[in-house]
Amino acid sequence: MGRWEPDARGRLAKAALALYAERGYEQTTVAEIAKRAGLTERTFFRHYADKREVLFAGSGELEELFVRAVAGAPESVATLDALTAGLDAVAELFADRREFARRRHAVITANAELRERELIKLASLAAALTDTLRSRGVAEPAASLAAEAAVAVFKIAFERWIAPAEERPMPELIRESLAELKAVTSGA
Repeated sequence: MGRWEPDARGRLAKAALALYAERGYEQTTVAEIAKRAGLTERTFFRHYADKREVLFAGSGELEELFVRAVAGAPESVATLDALTAGLDAVAELFADRREFARRRHAVITANAELRERELIKLASLAAALTDTLRSRGVAEPAASLAAEAAVAVFKIAFERWIAPAEERPMPELIRESLAELKAVTSGA
């Protein structure tokens, strides 16, 4: 029996991404991921429901953090400022994860099923933010428009952040994308 090593979940994620890059998502099996990580299939399924979830495991945490920050913003702040608090909070999740995010994104964009799952994740985030804004007293359609705009800012900033030559931190790119949205909507 081998020596126990910590961070099984992280090892499985790294092994999966490496195999997806080498062989492709469709051609990679759970057994191969577990073997590469030095673990069993049973251990894999303790951490992930299926091989797709390796790529989307952090979605719930991202949504929860974003919603909690927006909900926790002072009631006196404007809707966009509350959403900015949420954007700032999620930007911190990405510190020191650029290479993982780049590899993850490459796997997702190469597979139609995974692209669809990514869109579902973003739609779920927008719906949760819309509900949060409604609970803050923002009426429709403003709540939906603002939530969708915040998700668009996040998506654009993320895509810029993972670009091959990009080195700026995620919070800076979020602020820049938010400023560009404000400029567009103000007619500047």
